[in-house]
Amino acid sequence: MATYSLKTPLSSEDVAKLRVGDTLYISGVVVSARDSAHKRMLEHIGRGEALPVDLRGGVIYHAGPVVRKTERGWEVISMGPTTSARMEAFEADVIERLGVKLVVGKGGMGRRTAEAMKKYTAAYAIFTGGAGVLAAKAIKRVVDVYWLDLGVAEAMWVLEVENFGPLTVMIDPTGRNYYDELREEAKRRIPEILKSLEWPH
Repeated sequence: MATYSLKTPLSSEDVAKLRVGDTLYISGVVVSARDSAHKRMLEHIGRGEALPVDLRGGVIYHAGPVVRKTERGWEVISMGPTTSARMEAFEADVIERLGVKLVVGKGGMGRRTAEAMKKYTAAYAIFTGGAGVLAAKAIKRVVDVYWLDLGVAEAMWVLEVENFGPLTVMIDPTGRNYYDELREEAKRRIPEILKSLEWPH
């Protein structure tokens, strides 16, 4: 297991070396997007319209912030990850069509996303759930925010971060998916577990 500090935009070479279990820290720009923002991104490119932010080599964070507006602009109070499975229907297309290199969230993603990550050299990492204040500490400033009509949590926040992490790689660019492996192992062990629960005759 290795530890990497990477800067955005991420290159294919940056991501190609990542493996399940590695630890990451990201500096540069991270863009938050949840299901509504993912849907809108794909609608935009479906109509041939440019997105308000270039995501090539980018990092998408499945999160919605708790923010307050000050005289100097937006301040992020907390920004913990949200469940990534909600974005499964969109993520493979976002990776393929927008050039995203790293997706960050919690709880894992599915086979279609893992296949896209293998094909386009991308990765998925988790940030500790419930540690939203820790995430906020890594956010140096809000660069911009788009699509506030979707609501504060669902808007697309463009964030400048420094040493955002620790993140743990759960799907790597070989297509290895830790959560799938865990599920398969659990399934394999069910008969053994059931047998151990049987009452002695």
